[in-house]
Amino acid sequence: MNAEIRNFQYDESFNPLKDYVCKGYDEAINDKSQIRITYKKFLKWFNNQNYSELSKKDLDANRLFKITGITFNVYGDKDDTEKLIPFDMVPRIISSLEWEKVEKGVSQRIRAINSFLNDIYHNQEIIKAKILPLELIYKNPAYLFQMVGFRPPNNIYNHISGIDLIKTKASEFYVLEDNVRVPSGISYMMKNRDIMINLFPELFAELPIRNSKLYPRNLSKFLKKSSPNSNIKSPVVAVLTPGVNNSAYFEHSYLADQMGVELVEGIDLSIRKGHLSMRTIEGWKKIDVLYRRIDDEYLDPLWFKEDSLLGVPGLMDVYRKGNITIANAPGTGIADDKAIYSYVPEMIKFYLGEQPILNNVQTFRCSHKTELKYVIENIDKLVVKEVHGSGGYGMLIGPFSSKKEIENFKRKILANPKKYIAQPTLALSTCPVFSKTGLVPRHVDLRPFALLSKDEVYVTPGGLTRVALKKGSLVVNSSQGGGTKDTWVIDK
Repeated sequence: MNAEIRNFQYDESFNPLKDYVCKGYDEAINDKSQIRITYKKFLKWFNNQNYSELSKKDLDANRLFKITGITFNVYGDKDDTEKLIPFDMVPRIISSLEWEKVEKGVSQRIRAINSFLNDIYHNQEIIKAKILPLELIYKNPAYLFQMVGFRPPNNIYNHISGIDLIKTKASEFYVLEDNVRVPSGISYMMKNRDIMINLFPELFAELPIRNSKLYPRNLSKFLKKSSPNSNIKSPVVAVLTPGVNNSAYFEHSYLADQMGVELVEGIDLSIRKGHLSMRTIEGWKKIDVLYRRIDDEYLDPLWFKEDSLLGVPGLMDVYRKGNITIANAPGTGIADDKAIYSYVPEMIKFYLGEQPILNNVQTFRCSHKTELKYVIENIDKLVVKEVHGSGGYGMLIGPFSSKKEIENFKRKILANPKKYIAQPTLALSTCPVFSKTGLVPRHVDLRPFALLSKDEVYVTPGGLTRVALKKGSLVVNSSQGGGTKDTWVIDK
């Protein structure tokens, strides 16, 4: 440990924590205004820095994001311009002991979800056991009847998963939702780490921070392991993108570059001799694994959306013949449904014979009359979400909504109860965020990314921390004004 960290003394002329007032559980400061052990070394170092110099580094960090092109589009935005995702340079720090629980819980959850997907497209034992109602599957638009009876290579549906977690107190993480259709955000996690190493290399030399930059290497390994032909020594992987106008295009190109594989669009692909091939300068080249970043309905106009120009006519025929792996498998998105989410603890018990390591948030299904009645009567205390909603849209946070907003939302729910679920308003934990006047607490969530193969699970250490930059806000989505920060898992 260098002298600066070892021989720490607070700078009495300026204390960045002097106005740090927490309500609820804070991950850095306890209820006695003492620094928690996980943050001690970092905050000791931080307090010895020149705050004006840190402010310059904060500007540098966000400038680096802009130069690198780490932006996103908000669909439906009148300006139709690319926006910069705000970056906060104060890391979110998690102890190795806490991370061990998260890692095991996420691994357990994605294995159960994969078993569920295998089941509902085949024997449907969970429905026969009356654990999950049939109509929740058959009337769900994310359930693809085209996948019934077909087993993807190695029986893996959710090769890549992003599980959203919130923390409410020490070592108590809740799963907020599952993202297994086309999970996004990994590139922001990677670039957050790049920028922190660039800004503060001395910290990475001194502190035992686990390496989150191995994700692309592991993604490449897991995708190649998912090849339908195990005899191929070097399976060919390609990333399918909708194109430059997609909000996550930066991520598509970044991951393809990091894995050393081709980034392709539908126009670059063709079905040749029963295989999917891509156009290259050396002619057509067969693809073994397609990491798709487009939704199911756009994959193949012969099977789904007839006017889609993003996919490849005949791709599903190649897939069903076992000549290509599509990651994630078509039809996986039904597990993202927020009503299905409420059954995941039962899935873990049913398929794995285990007790859930990570808890769900209590969920009220508005499709049930008694639960609908409770939601309507207590809506001012609840968070209401669309079952297929994402990005913070289509939701109501009761305690922070006006009477008019609540009444309007009640009418929406009563008009189509099956479209909504509701949950208690949990007190998300807070973490320190950099501001011009000092550190301030802001609410955060966490999206660890996990990879699944037939014989292995990899959970990247840390994941993406999203932060609600507005004071008091619980909405962390970038499209709603949220930002991101680097996540450190610290070994003992």
